[in-house]
Amino acid sequence: MAVTKNDKNNLPTRILSTSLDALKKFIQLWSLQTLTDLPDRLRNLWQQLIGSYWFIPTACVLTGILLAPLFIAIDQQFDRATVKDISFAFTGDDSSARAIMTTIAGAVLGVAGTTFSITIAVLSMASSQFGPRLLRNFLTDTSNQFVLGAFIGTFSYSLLVLKAIHKHDVNFGVPQLSVTFAIVMAVVCALLLVYFVQHMVHAIQASRVIQGACNDAIKNIHYWYSDNCEMEHQYNVINSDDVEQYHSWAATPIYAPTSGYLQQIYFESLITLAQDYGGVVQLHTNLGDFVTDKNVIGHFYRRPTAHISNLKKTKTSQLAVSPQAPDGIFWQRFAACLHFERQSAYTNDIASSLGQITEIAVRALSPGINDPKTAVNCVQSLTICLSLMLRRQPPSPYHFYTPPKNKDESDITVNQPRIAILALITRTPKISDFIETSLGEIRRYAIADLMVLKALCQAVTDLNYARVNSAQRQTLLRELTLIEHAGQANLSYKELTEDLIAMCQQARQFIHDDNAQHRHFEYISKFDMHIYKDLQTQSR
Repeated sequence: MAVTKNDKNNLPTRILSTSLDALKKFIQLWSLQTLTDLPDRLRNLWQQLIGSYWFIPTACVLTGILLAPLFIAIDQQFDRATVKDISFAFTGDDSSARAIMTTIAGAVLGVAGTTFSITIAVLSMASSQFGPRLLRNFLTDTSNQFVLGAFIGTFSYSLLVLKAIHKHDVNFGVPQLSVTFAIVMAVVCALLLVYFVQHMVHAIQASRVIQGACNDAIKNIHYWYSDNCEMEHQYNVINSDDVEQYHSWAATPIYAPTSGYLQQIYFESLITLAQDYGGVVQLHTNLGDFVTDKNVIGHFYRRPTAHISNLKKTKTSQLAVSPQAPDGIFWQRFAACLHFERQSAYTNDIASSLGQITEIAVRALSPGINDPKTAVNCVQSLTICLSLMLRRQPPSPYHFYTPPKNKDESDITVNQPRIAILALITRTPKISDFIETSLGEIRRYAIADLMVLKALCQAVTDLNYARVNSAQRQTLLRELTLIEHAGQANLSYKELTEDLIAMCQQARQFIHDDNAQHRHFEYISKFDMHIYKDLQTQSR
């Protein structure tokens, strides 16, 4: 078949058009997987880098490698007479420079080894006393990483400058500014060594470890819980019929793409995926949950074809989007919307942060450690976090897709109101779940310790100041009842049991009081009250 001139001219155009279409589809696929939720993905990547012990030291080594040739180049262009006028600048010959650089390189490398040994010893002690999950807090301590990085960065810098020292005239063979900077860095490293020892002494204190875990939990609470209720979102939930009807749609089970711990959920990517396939994605797992590749972690509910949400505002009248069943592209995109790890790592999960504080308390109550004061400190820190959660607005399990506004509203021929479309339903833990997995876990290990049980009772009354509804009151009363039952069944002496029961009864009356949030709760036992009355009588 002969090819005409017109066909020859159209062939490059068709090849270019086909290539552009393929590139467009490729960009569209990967933009949905990587560009959507880009801040969350970058933050997740940054957390992984910070969580590794090598990132900051490696950056310091690279900095030292880059600074060495930079200072040497400046030395070659700098006026030597001006260097001699600087009082603290090095002005010796090549032998002195070589001796100084050799001493600095050997000294900082030896100190770096000592620093690493101290860090390993602290990690070993922290693992046995506070639990292995707290090791990340020590590994991600930027102060420790920077101190180690400063030592090995100075070592790398000194080696490269030592290589540039030649046995020639002093004015040309000795990089005086480079040697001066190395001396300054050696002094800085000596100060950093003192700071490192002082920092490690404070870092291994139980109160400091608990405070760090509490700060992480508060940061995660601020990330998930909002100050105010979003009225627009509540309006969408109330006026969306899909919230009540999606269970009746055709459902496709969603299996975990891999085994491991769910570390990150990219909501915008899931919302876009659900909208493109005309349905609703429901997840049954939450952050931190462990699943296997055979677990059903959710369902995809496909909307009926005639559903009003399938009509899009376009220039073509009554143009409908036909819902699609999940295909290969769907599963590829879904796998990119979730991030799994074979081992539990740091996430912005509130339960994981509270679990660190709980683990410290549980280990403190073990017979090998037997430190109830630390457990009480953990209970007080958990009270701070739970009180903050009670006062703030919890995250909603419903996530909507809002159609974008058209630039030219006059071209819209479909008279459809612009409403939010339900696209994603997640599993959101309740405040009762957090109380059960934090205070409840400590209660189960402190069943025979009156000090910790009374601290838990005090924590429940403190949380009562932050409650905002009757459901939260019932949760606090249930936890108070469990504390009372634990003491009745396990305390050794009758007097201890009666003391705990009396405190629980006063706390229960306090929580039932509608005006309790404007009163001060203080438990005074019968024995203390008797002594108080006798002292008042004698003072008269």
